Amino acid sequence: MRDEQLAPLRHRDFRLLVGGTTISALGNAITPVALAFAVLDLGGSATDLGLVVAAYAAAEVVTALFGGVLGDRVPRQLMLEGSSAACAVSQAVLAVLLVGGWATLPLLAVVGVVNGCLGALAQPSSSALTRQTVPEGLLAPAVALRGLMQTSAMVVGYAVGGVLVAAVGAGWAIAVDAATFALAAVCFAGLRVPPLRTDGPRGSMLADLGDGWREVARHSWLVLLIGQALLYHLFYGGAQGVLGPIVVGEEFGRTAWGVALGSLMAGFVVGGMVCLRWRPRRMLLVGTLLLSLTAAFPLSMALSPTLPLVLLGAFAHGFGLQVFDVFWQLAIQENVAEDKLARVYSFDLVGSFVARPVGLALTGPVAAAVGLDAWLLVVAAVIWCSSLLTLLAPGVRRLERRGPTLVAGSEPGHTAGHASP
Repeated sequence: MRDEQLAPLRHRDFRLLVGGTTISALGNAITPVALAFAVLDLGGSATDLGLVVAAYAAAEVVTALFGGVLGDRVPRQLMLEGSSAACAVSQAVLAVLLVGGWATLPLLAVVGVVNGCLGALAQPSSSALTRQTVPEGLLAPAVALRGLMQTSAMVVGYAVGGVLVAAVGAGWAIAVDAATFALAAVCFAGLRVPPLRTDGPRGSMLADLGDGWREVARHSWLVLLIGQALLYHLFYGGAQGVLGPIVVGEEFGRTAWGVALGSLMAGFVVGGMVCLRWRPRRMLLVGTLLLSLTAAFPLSMALSPTLPLVLLGAFAHGFGLQVFDVFWQLAIQENVAEDKLARVYSFDLVGSFVARPVGLALTGPVAAAVGLDAWLLVVAAVIWCSSLLTLLAPGVRRLERRGPTLVAGSEPGHTAGHASP
């Protein structure tokens, strides 16, 4: 990597932020693997596992908006530190219950809800904080580098999770996740970032939430692409989580599904590496075009007679999604007012994921009615068309990356004002 691509790491606060988020990403990838086997070891069914995971996901969605308001009211580094410390405790409790043999399915669901709420409180602040840790001229490589490191940590985490569960059991694997949260809290405690600049006194939390929505609504590209994300998760969540293991597992063997997910993650990593070097001027135009590649995975599962083509579709999906995500993050960072950034990210999180539990619940019955391959083709068509249709909006096509020149002596957090396309 060139010096420019690694330049954000010269800044102490960015190192602490990306260190904490990378460690958390590693632990967060271990837990789903461990939790799945914990539910099964307690005699739970696939439905029970779905309910536990859905409870966690629902808690995240419900809490994210509240976390966005808090992230624009109180120091964001405090939100990250407190959330990580609390998650360390909740995961430690879960680990003790599992190791000691006291865990039950209802307890797993309750602790999952608590942990989901605690984690979601900090998610908007975590995304918004990048801008406060580097000078304006290093924002683009900082966003790309952070995304690459977190994705790489997740790849490692999924593999480590499987090894830990097999070697020492689900309880001890979740104990490792608790330790990663504690280490992340230490990193976040060391952050020293400039305070947020606000435009006048704060109103009620509900009024703050309304201000955040108005900030979203005045950017056409934000509204359209959040809507596209809602459709993506509504249709694709079930395609991967429900149909993928069945279609690929029955056609090529269960091991093939794990290989396909590995190819998907490899696409994420390669996409992140490309974004370290490639920063097109019209970032949303390019990112959205590549986002349409996410249709390749369900399409290949439905039509491909050979495993290599399925793996290629999975790789294309991960690559396109990661490149889009980096450019999407950069677009938000550059064009949203700093004191509304956490609230905008909270609406992005809720809008993107609120429909996912519905998709997971409906995919099985709908696919059984119309046929698995036929439904995968529908999913591919919806993803492809919804991505490309957003390009009809001038705000998506014409939004340009600012690409400011770094001025000697500029300080982290001193960014230009926002502008609507």
